[in-house]
Amino acid sequence: MNAAEHLRDLADFVVASPSSFHAAREVAARLDAAGYAAQREEDAWSDIPGGHYVVRDGAIVAWWVPESLSENPGFRIVGAHTDSPSFKLKPEPTSERVGWQQAGMEVYGGPLLNSWLDREFGLAGRVVTRDGAERLVKTDAWLRIPQVAPHLDRSVNDNLHLDPQQHLMPVFGVGHPGADLLDLVADAAGVTAADIAGHDLYAYVTQPPALFGPTEEFLASSRLDNLSSVHAGLTALLAADECEDVTVLACFDHEEVGSASRSGAGGPLLEQVLQRTAGSLGLTGDAYHRMLARSSCISADAGHAVHPNYVGLHDPDHRPVLNAGPLLKLNAKLRYTSDAVSSALWRRVCAEADVPTQNFVSNNAVPCGSTIGPITAERLGIVCVDVGVPLLSMHSAREMCGALDPAWLADALAAYFAGA
Repeated sequence: MNAAEHLRDLADFVVASPSSFHAAREVAARLDAAGYAAQREEDAWSDIPGGHYVVRDGAIVAWWVPESLSENPGFRIVGAHTDSPSFKLKPEPTSERVGWQQAGMEVYGGPLLNSWLDREFGLAGRVVTRDGAERLVKTDAWLRIPQVAPHLDRSVNDNLHLDPQQHLMPVFGVGHPGADLLDLVADAAGVTAADIAGHDLYAYVTQPPALFGPTEEFLASSRLDNLSSVHAGLTALLAADECEDVTVLACFDHEEVGSASRSGAGGPLLEQVLQRTAGSLGLTGDAYHRMLARSSCISADAGHAVHPNYVGLHDPDHRPVLNAGPLLKLNAKLRYTSDAVSSALWRRVCAEADVPTQNFVSNNAVPCGSTIGPITAERLGIVCVDVGVPLLSMHSAREMCGALDPAWLADALAAYFAGA
């Protein structure tokens, strides 16, 4: 698809994916439509050529086994993550203060807290009932964190300080004593509050993605970090020509809080999928480890464009911009895993796809974040490179990317999956 079609499909994907659980389900639905087969972890692993996927909570791993597997095959892996910085509903979330009904929420990850002020948002995620059944939930715009007026705090424009416990309690009602937010969630889920044994519910922005600018060269949206990569990886997997390696798309949860979970990149999910897939092909023991030695991973996660109002925070010789191609992300302290070997892989892929690429290196005085790339390299010992589309306002409730970069990322990943 062209850049405009890709962007419209990305917008639809974001709307369908207000939580990591919804994102995994949306990826699965698109894989189903493309003929991929669901694999239950409890069942014997399929050895049938073609497409397969497994869902674990808010993560999904899909893979394609070619009809003609190479005599010396490897895995070609694209990794991304399904979660974004947000707020998570507390176990007993309802409180009342001076007539207002408010929701208790914990900060999830590292959001730009001020970007959630005066913005309507809903709840999305899952509830688990006492019989163990899981139901996905997506509410309308129920919540808002109101900003204090400057008439009441004359310093608010000079020194905004948001105490996560005191100042980030969203309102959902007024004058309804005894109202219980979990009762409303239960109604949305089609159960009773007494049925709910547990929940993982997160704030999500209800405002849909939108193009803007005189020539519509920008996209504003929630969750571009990192649904832009999940969508690009999925698009690439479904569009790529078959190669003689096993192609894999791994979309993990919990990257924003360290990846240390059963569905995160720090857990065993990807390693188990690779090992069981290789085993179903008769590649066990030393043969499996030789297969890993021939494997590689492109860790796709959004990166930073140069900010025109904060130029001094960027490296003076590396100033990537929107609509100039996806980023190759490098860091001497290995917060990104790119090195000379994996950088060459990425440049070869981009050349094959006729996609421009830009280098991102942090200002030495501004420590950078990290990704699933180093975690994957550490767990599997394979060649890994970190890339992603450039953003402004990363970790905002509403981020910003260029209209061209997401499709370029998908094109590059498709070339990689096809054997470049």
